[in-house]
Amino acid sequence: MTPAALADLLHAVAVDVLTERGLDTAALPDEVTVERPRNPEHGDYATNVALRSAKKAGVKPADLADWLAVRLTDTDGIASAEVAGPGFLNLRLAADAQAGIVADVLAQGDGYGHTDALTGQTINLEFVSANPTGPIHLGGTRWAAVGDALGRVLEAQGAAVVREYYVNDAGAQIDRFAASLIAAAEGRPVPDDGYGGAYVAEVAARVVETEPGVLDQPEDQKLAAFRRLGVAVMLDEMRESLDGFGTHFDVWSSELALHASGAVEQSVQKLKDDGALYFADGAWWLRSTDHGDDKDRVVIKSDGTPAYIAGDIAYYRDKRARGADLAIYMLGADHHGYIHRLKAVAAAFGDDPARVEVLIGQLVNLLRDGEPVKMSKRAGTIITLEDLVDAVGVDAARYTLTRSSVDQVLDIDLDLISRRTNENPVFYVQYAHARLSALARNAADLGVSAAEPDLGLLTHPREGDLIRTLGEFPRVLSSAAQLREPHRVARFLEELAGTYHRFYDTCRVLPQGDDTAQPVNVARLALCDATRTVLASGLGLLGVSAPERM
Repeated sequence: MTPAALADLLHAVAVDVLTERGLDTAALPDEVTVERPRNPEHGDYATNVALRSAKKAGVKPADLADWLAVRLTDTDGIASAEVAGPGFLNLRLAADAQAGIVADVLAQGDGYGHTDALTGQTINLEFVSANPTGPIHLGGTRWAAVGDALGRVLEAQGAAVVREYYVNDAGAQIDRFAASLIAAAEGRPVPDDGYGGAYVAEVAARVVETEPGVLDQPEDQKLAAFRRLGVAVMLDEMRESLDGFGTHFDVWSSELALHASGAVEQSVQKLKDDGALYFADGAWWLRSTDHGDDKDRVVIKSDGTPAYIAGDIAYYRDKRARGADLAIYMLGADHHGYIHRLKAVAAAFGDDPARVEVLIGQLVNLLRDGEPVKMSKRAGTIITLEDLVDAVGVDAARYTLTRSSVDQVLDIDLDLISRRTNENPVFYVQYAHARLSALARNAADLGVSAAEPDLGLLTHPREGDLIRTLGEFPRVLSSAAQLREPHRVARFLEELAGTYHRFYDTCRVLPQGDDTAQPVNVARLALCDATRTVLASGLGLLGVSAPERM
């Protein structure tokens, strides 16, 4: 019985108890809270449903808890129900109820914990979207890992996810990039406001190789050519880097294309026609203060040129036209101001502002021996995706970037995540899977099969700990999707790995020597198979491999 199933059972029992006593069932919360006590002596699970409901029902919490305990004790799947404190209930599950969790994992396989909660919803998930003026830096790398994991978690809850990269290939930063490439190609110093790093010369050389006569063209044509070809070269590099990192995008959208197609002008005109923009001081404005912004935003400047937000307006409209029910933007630490203005854009088109969500990611620092890692040799002033992967590998990089909340500045200890020890979280989790895979191979060599196990034999406390941890996986996935926090999956995997290691050190799974496998060995092997399945599934949701040997 999973926590969700137990919560449903508790709600049903509470409805019966209140109804029998003529009390209002509306006093019950919509969702019953079920938690695992920190102290296992307090039971397998605990609930505060009596405390939350008693006042509205017009009774004392202790009395309601007593009534529930009596009824629950006679309910299938519940071994005991005890009142604690002012009205808490501590519950212990019957062995067959716990066995049901293992049976569910074995039956559902990789689909265990997946639901259809978001089925029918199309989510446009935009992340990374680094300017095509240089290699992907650490902040973008963090989003490459977290965004891809979030997409997988949302899909596990039934959503149709469109992963999208927005290419900022219009504007002054592209002009500065092109000017830097031209200077490098002509052997001149990079302009003061330009881009540095060895990669600039590399890209410039590729542009010249692609179009040999480019340096002989008039200045305006030369600048246009280096803009176009330089961006194309950088995008090719970005795609290659992201593909090697295991992050793939369904759509690459161009800011420049939105302007060239007339989509920006058309979208702005629609908002003017609808009265969603107002004219003041010679400019057109969006009422973003109506949605929490600190000031209204200029859309069309007094000189008639579009502000950056004009592209955002067209881009949001384009996403909706392509069927997005929800647009999630994953932006860098310096983009807090975009939260309210993007919601204002949605509202301007008549949409609920909740159709827009903006997630802000904090910075990433690389440390070695407690000291910041020096700048990248290729990129100059930044550390790139390739730098991190070269240092620790894809798995360690993705796992480490994903296991912490994006609300926190992340310090990555390169020495730690390179170690093959239990101090390294990714090694700890992957080693648990490898250990389970070795156990499965040993079982096959001994001719021991987990087919038709008697799961009711799994009554050891360590077995119960492992089973209840497996039972948390569906709730973890649901929370990770609802809260947009894939790091919850990583932290769960670490808990599961630790619980498994403690189980394995206490409970012998396979027979020794010439001993014949007993039913309990078969049941434990089935429990191990279920654990291996969940570990592999969770690692897969993070885009991390589940090795069978280490």
